[in-house]
Amino acid sequence: MSFVEINFDGLIGPTHNYAGLSFGNIASANNAGQTARPRLAALQGLAKMRALMDLGLPQGFLLPLERPNAHVLRGIGFAGTDAEVCAAAWAADPGLLRNVSAASAMWTANAATVSPGPDTRDGRCHLSVANLSTMLHRSIEAPETEATLRTIFADTRHFAVHGPVLAKLGDEGAANHMRLCAHHGAPGVEVFVYGEQRAGGFPARQDRRAFEAIARRHGLDPARTLFVQQSVAAIDAGAFHNDVVAVANETVLFTHEQAFEDPQALYDAIRTRLPEAVVVEVPASRVSLADAIRSYLFNSQLVSLPSGGMALVLPGEAQETPSVWTWLQELVAGNGPIRQLIVKDVRESMRNGGGPACLRLRVAVDAAAMAAIDPRFLLDDGKWEGLHRLVEAHWPETIAPDDLGNPDLWETCWSARRALRAHLGLAG
Repeated sequence: MSFVEINFDGLIGPTHNYAGLSFGNIASANNAGQTARPRLAALQGLAKMRALMDLGLPQGFLLPLERPNAHVLRGIGFAGTDAEVCAAAWAADPGLLRNVSAASAMWTANAATVSPGPDTRDGRCHLSVANLSTMLHRSIEAPETEATLRTIFADTRHFAVHGPVLAKLGDEGAANHMRLCAHHGAPGVEVFVYGEQRAGGFPARQDRRAFEAIARRHGLDPARTLFVQQSVAAIDAGAFHNDVVAVANETVLFTHEQAFEDPQALYDAIRTRLPEAVVVEVPASRVSLADAIRSYLFNSQLVSLPSGGMALVLPGEAQETPSVWTWLQELVAGNGPIRQLIVKDVRESMRNGGGPACLRLRVAVDAAAMAAIDPRFLLDDGKWEGLHRLVEAHWPETIAPDDLGNPDLWETCWSARRALRAHLGLAG
């Protein structure tokens, strides 16, 4: 039965701002305090979705979450209307309001870990919501994300949506998960990348035990499931998720030489389980870790083209980094599986440390499961145009650091999300 992969991108929310909340994310720290452009950010994200649609690939989207989230503030003792709660939080501790205003759910690679039906014991597609417990602003996302995924993938004949694992076991979702296979509908080799906690340096956000729990409840074959440690060097260089230094698609693993603690052991394990696997390793002598992370070379979408071969959907920063662009030109000039480079401007997201791959969650399904997905979350030309118009009409043009304490901005952002839900026929 034919399988397709759907990219579910996060529609960038109206509170998109640069509060610098993510320790270990160099771009987020470097751009903290700058003026953000939420409307432009959302339009850039929609343009990337359009590019995937133009390639003939199915495209879905996830909604922005309720931000500022007054419910979370009530849970820590603030009282009153939504506006009163936000005002009290801003007066008492502006950092709290910044955390509950983050638009970080736009990076749907962190929404969940996904195992498609060919890999699971019961033949259903399993999705485990990430707890994102390492960072305060992201740790509040799981309840709303779970509700959204349960709406989109409600048909339990084809899908199983699981809640997050224990918060003490940090889990950052598909950003640390890769799948290799002969094709999307074939049994895959699932690779779970974790970090080891240690004194000093940036935090390792993914706990191995969280991924072990997810593999068990997804019913994966242990013989085709790999757990591999992300390199300390990569984490310390600012690769807070594995998808900043490696990405996989079907038979191809595209990776930096320094992505993993023991890369050769991983390559051998993959080839043993999938002999047709191809490892495209970028040597550090050609592209340093610093250049890889600065350009987000590996935070590209590696997709299979309907016409054959694969394409890399890259951020503009990759083209602007000489070492990266020179290496990529040589790559596509060769006779390898990656044949096309597609550069998209997602600079607003990139300034907060999220490239093309951060913005999407991959879900592989057969025709029956595809038909069971809530169609309100699948894009066609008309729906894309409607979202574009809605963003242009309702999203704020700019958000400066102190604007997050402005009641007019809160109401603008709440109203924008209400307009979006009404446009899609969703309650509330």
